[in-house]
Amino acid sequence: MSEAGVRAVVEGIHSSPTQAVLFLSGGASQIIGWLLSVPGASNTVLETVVPYSRMSMIQLLSKIPSKFCSQDTAEDMALLAYNRALKLSTPGSPVLGVGFTGSLASSRPKLGDHRFHLSTRTADRLWVSTVTLSKGLRTRDEEDKVSSHILLKAIANACRVPATFDSGLTESEVSDECEKQFDEDQELEQLINGQIYFKIYPFASGTDMSSAERKIILSGSFNPLHDGHLKLLEVAASICGDAYPCFEISAVNADKPPLTVSQIKDRVKQFKKVGEGRQ
Repeated sequence: MSEAGVRAVVEGIHSSPTQAVLFLSGGASQIIGWLLSVPGASNTVLETVVPYSRMSMIQLLSKIPSKFCSQDTAEDMALLAYNRALKLSTPGSPVLGVGFTGSLASSRPKLGDHRFHLSTRTADRLWVSTVTLSKGLRTRDEEDKVSSHILLKAIANACRVPATFDSGLTESEVSDECEKQFDEDQELEQLINGQIYFKIYPFASGTDMSSAERKIILSGSFNPLHDGHLKLLEVAASICGDAYPCFEISAVNADKPPLTVSQIKDRVKQFKKVGEGRQ
C-alpha cells in the first residue's frame, strides 16, 4: 500500500469518534509511526504500550501465558487495552482495545512458523485474526510492514472506516479470522464477572462536554433514582466547574450480592428517562 493510501486511512481513523489503546509486541511497529505522524492523532490514540520483554508481557497480563505469541494472548491484550481505553477516554466516546503479538523473522533462524495474532475489542465485538507467513520470503522489515498493514485495516474496520487495500499476503498466507458479537445482556454479564471495568450509557448527548478533562462521579445503588441524587450532582458540577457529570451504578458491591442483568437495566432506564427529558 502506498504512503498516500496509508495516510488516507489514518486520516479517516482520526476523523472517527473512536478512541483507542494499543498493546503491541513482536511486530506491527510501523503502525505507531503511521498513526502518530498524521495530524489528529490525539483524537484517536490514548496510549500505546510495547511490552516487548517476557517480564513486561507477564506484568501486563498479570500471569505467565501458556504461549506469548498466540490467539489467546492477543485476545487478552485487546481486552486489557479496551479496559484501559475505558478509563482514559472522553465519557461517551466509543473505545477500542487493540492487541498484537508476533513472532517474526529475527537475527536467529526460528524453528517455528513466522506468524502473528491480532485482536480488536469494542463494546459489542471481539475480532481475532491469525496470519502465518511464508518463511524466508521477506526480511524482518518487510514482515513488520505486512503485519502493520493488516493491523491498520483491522483498526479501520473497528472504527467503521472504509479501508480496501492489498495487504501484501500471498495466496497461501490467508488470515484465519473469527468474530464474536455481544448484545447488551452479554456485555453486562461481562461487567458483573469482572471482565470489563464498566459500561457507559451516554444519555445526556445534547451536552457538549468534549473539552472536559475531569469527571464528577456520584456512585450509588439508585434504587430508586430521586431528585436528591440529581441535586447532589448539580451542586457538585457547579462547584467543580468544567467537568463531566456521571452517575455510577455499583453493579458489584462488597456488602451486597451483585446486581443481576435485569436489575441493572431497570435502574439504567431511570437515567435514560431523565437524560432524554433534559436534551
